[in-house]
Amino acid sequence: MRNGPRVTVVVATKDRLRTLTRTLPLHPRPVILVDNGSADGTPAFVRRHFPDVEVVEAGVNLGAPARNLGVELAKTPYVAFADDDSWWAPGALERAADVLDAHPRLAVLGARVLVGPQERLDTVSEQMRDSPLGTEPDLPGPSVLGFLACGAVVRRDAFLEAGGFDDVIFFFGEEERLAVDLAAKGWGLAYVDDIVAHHHPSPPKDPRARQVLATRNAVLTAVLRRPWGVVARRSLDALRRGPAGWEGLRTAVPRLPRALAERRSLPVEVERARRVLERSKG
Repeated sequence: MRNGPRVTVVVATKDRLRTLTRTLPLHPRPVILVDNGSADGTPAFVRRHFPDVEVVEAGVNLGAPARNLGVELAKTPYVAFADDDSWWAPGALERAADVLDAHPRLAVLGARVLVGPQERLDTVSEQMRDSPLGTEPDLPGPSVLGFLACGAVVRRDAFLEAGGFDDVIFFFGEEERLAVDLAAKGWGLAYVDDIVAHHHPSPPKDPRARQVLATRNAVLTAVLRRPWGVVARRSLDALRRGPAGWEGLRTAVPRLPRALAERRSLPVEVERARRVLERSKG
């Protein structure tokens, strides 16, 4: 390593101790584990069996913003996120640090995420690889305006400057708002295909609940940053989806006051790029 580590791995978890025992040994150090109020003894177990892992106890479930605590504590210029069921391929983070060193405008490096034992390319990685935004001269791969958190390495200062993940969205789809805010500040986001992360997620316990959450957060993200026409389209799409969509809209309502309080418009070029991406998905 060049004068010590350049990347800290930040893992957010809640009640996934068995999974962590398999993935924590695979992370290059340093590692910061942020526990979202687990009731299964995760903090004590990790401190006892993985003493080289820094454990932060949030005490409650903070959702995606729990990662912000880890980023704030990190002492390296770059931070790689991992879920409790994901890990980075050997050598991936050294390579990511080299890429970030060489591209000072790059704030988010989106990796190739391989899913499950079959190592299927994640749909989000595929979309980033085929991004219609092209490759800017000062970035290492196709420009993107979204990413998959468990397959992302971020520039710590840029992440904190943009406010990290927010508790209006809380969890699931939390990357979109952060991505556009970084772009609005002039930072670059790019996909780099030769940097690999592995993700072995368990089947969702409640697929309908995930649909509800996805609908809620798509609408809230639009309220936070997108024109009212986009808010209307996302709301109409939710209505057309039936009961899960209706529930998503209903659960968005209590969060609307905070979303409206934090609402601001994106620069014209960032909004234009988001529309290009959305049209490319049909």
